[in-house]
Amino acid sequence: MGESAVTVMASLPQSSPVSSLSPPEVPMELHVQNRVKLVRALRDHLMAASQPVRGFVLLQGGEERTRYCTDHAELFRQESYFAYLFGVREPGFYGAIDVLSGQSVLFAPRLPAEYAVWLGEIKALSYFKERYMVDMTYFVDEIAQVLYDLDGESVKPLLFLLHGLNTDSKNFSKPAEFKEMEKFETDLITLHPILTECRVFKSKLELDLIQYANDVSSEAHVEVMRRISADMKEYQLESIFLHHIYMYGGCRHCSYTCICATGENSAVLHYGHAAAPNDRALKEGDIALFDMGAEYHFYGSDITCSFPVSGKFTNDQAAIYNAVLKAHDSVIKSMSPGVSWIDMHKLAEKIILESLETFGIIVGDIDEMAAERLGAIFLPHGLGHLLGIDTHDPGGYTKGMERPKEPGLSSLRTIRELKEGMVITVEPGCYFIDALLNPALEHPNLSKFLKKEELDRFKNFGGVRIESDVVVTSNGSRNLTNVPRQTWEIEAVMAGEPWPLKQKQLPNGLA
Repeated sequence: MGESAVTVMASLPQSSPVSSLSPPEVPMELHVQNRVKLVRALRDHLMAASQPVRGFVLLQGGEERTRYCTDHAELFRQESYFAYLFGVREPGFYGAIDVLSGQSVLFAPRLPAEYAVWLGEIKALSYFKERYMVDMTYFVDEIAQVLYDLDGESVKPLLFLLHGLNTDSKNFSKPAEFKEMEKFETDLITLHPILTECRVFKSKLELDLIQYANDVSSEAHVEVMRRISADMKEYQLESIFLHHIYMYGGCRHCSYTCICATGENSAVLHYGHAAAPNDRALKEGDIALFDMGAEYHFYGSDITCSFPVSGKFTNDQAAIYNAVLKAHDSVIKSMSPGVSWIDMHKLAEKIILESLETFGIIVGDIDEMAAERLGAIFLPHGLGHLLGIDTHDPGGYTKGMERPKEPGLSSLRTIRELKEGMVITVEPGCYFIDALLNPALEHPNLSKFLKKEELDRFKNFGGVRIESDVVVTSNGSRNLTNVPRQTWEIEAVMAGEPWPLKQKQLPNGLA
């Protein structure tokens, strides 16, 4: 290790992280349940459409990729729909489910002998059958013959292939391809919406994994709060988070690229990308916005904490933070089955606008501001998104739903009514973004609400976001995230107090 690296490591605040967590065993029964759920939904659909209950669901798993033209294999992560149904962590697999019988088949790649020299033991088909709790296992080059034999009747057996639009990415899922596919009848329409809808509603076993990912991530966020100081770089805080979730939580993957933003960078909504790689030096008066989440056995978390680098909130920081926290808490309190997510977004906007008006940053009638969509200037992204095997889990827009066109609302990743079993993030924010504020100050309908001299105070403030992962229950909701949220809680933890805080540490005798 070079001298500069030693200096950097020595400068990191030291602590002795303690974790009561240990990576849980993952029951493959979870994926058995997912397959049963899909088969039931497919059968119901076919019968309702007066179609014969026959055919096979066929999915192709992910392929290992190398970095451009090199032989460097990038860390593999399974394709999400395939992971949902089969739980397979290895690349190169296919999976089939007989719609009539419900039987499942895994097709493993036939590996060359040299695999054992470079990459380890070549597992027998029986290993995969037992590990992934499927009914049958064969090799990939046997797909056509096996499916013909299992069908036994049709001239051209029917394959339900996965093909449909992801409404977040605007990308289409890839349907399976294999040799001799021309011998089969294929359906590219039926499967995607049904399988996507299955993923929207989480089972108890799925919720257990999402909860674990939240527990690990919450613990890591607290560790970052404890170790931050003004002489650090953003990437050093990212590395503390990544080390904690892997070292103590067994989480090799993150749900997404970490956003470790401080100062003006905290107003960059998707900071941390290749052109802005969490490399700014922290300053004493900065607000930090850290959006980071661990993934465990494909299931993820998505948590954002905002706090002062100094460990103490200034009046301005506390005012903006408390505005966002009030919106965050009010939304979670209002969530229950049947509630419109658009209404929740508008509730968060209204609370933030009311707080900004009280603080003297904006002026005027709140309802008029809402009608002019002023809230989108300070909260340009949607309130939250479905969460599961993907950070932005699919199913936010079902067939016939149209994305709103109004500013702010057009960024909503779902407009559905909440239902029991959904897991959704609640992530209101308040940002001071020049690219939005400057045009608004020139806008004939928006400028009258904005107090330029007050906004100038916040020119390099950045922004605040508070994000928790919440499951909708039969009569309300349950927050899966456990991090300090009140300003006094954050300050206490940053000063070295344990989390959760002990009873005696609560201010004014609060219970």
